[in-house]
Amino acid sequence: MDLSTLDAIDVHVHVEHDGHGCFSLDQELMDASAKYFKADQDRTPTVASIAEHYRARRTAAVVFTVDATAGTGHPALSSEEIVDAAAEHTDVLIPFGSVDPHAGKAAVARIRRLVDRGARGFKFHPSLQVFEPNDPAFYPLYEAMAELGVPALFHTGQTGIGAGLPGGRGIKLRYSAPMLLDDVAADFPELTVVLAHPSVPWQDEAISIATHKANVYIDLSGWSPRYFPPQLVRAANGLLKRKVLFGSDFPLITPERWLRDFGELDVKDDVRPLILKENAVRMLRLS
Repeated sequence: MDLSTLDAIDVHVHVEHDGHGCFSLDQELMDASAKYFKADQDRTPTVASIAEHYRARRTAAVVFTVDATAGTGHPALSSEEIVDAAAEHTDVLIPFGSVDPHAGKAAVARIRRLVDRGARGFKFHPSLQVFEPNDPAFYPLYEAMAELGVPALFHTGQTGIGAGLPGGRGIKLRYSAPMLLDDVAADFPELTVVLAHPSVPWQDEAISIATHKANVYIDLSGWSPRYFPPQLVRAANGLLKRKVLFGSDFPLITPERWLRDFGELDVKDDVRPLILKENAVRMLRLS
């Protein structure tokens, strides 16, 4: 990847469709999330089409799925296939893996195999995967990632998955409270932890953790910048200017929409390139 040819790095892009006609979520959850985000664009682009979309915008993308097989009962897309497909587009794609936390030792072994295969980090969604990330039962996952030197990106806060459905389809927000990840970041200081999204209703918790823990970042995906909590904007302009990352949540929010709204946000000129690219280069160890 030639960083000099890139204007930005989007650290939060979902692969929702594989080459076999399978999808990452069942149709009810897919439709509800599209309605929640008012997403009228292609909801399920393939890895190849994601690469084309980002290449045309001089932007790199961190791509992943979420393995929530145990939590949802829906078969996950193959992280192995995503890593292999991304290898054909190394100029713009950075693949992350995902493992089901409930798979125990098999998940740890799979983390190692995925890194050997080319995965540059891992994505977790505690609410969808139904696990408390600070439960010591899951610590072997973090031990492996810390040893391998790859980051862990965790969904935090409100989720559009299940939003508007009766009982939210049983998906519980409490698993995605960022303070649970304060334990993880403290107990694994060599592990880079990314708190994904403005962590509403726990935004202040996320800011506190990222300020206190050198190994914690915040990505700004899942929300249009025009709706960012004001305290997050203040932190991004000041204490956390080197800890905040551009993320869109494509395909639910397009990078062009996010970047357009970010351009209207009150962010200092010297901070913009940090958020759009430079912080991600450091977090992902690309340089």
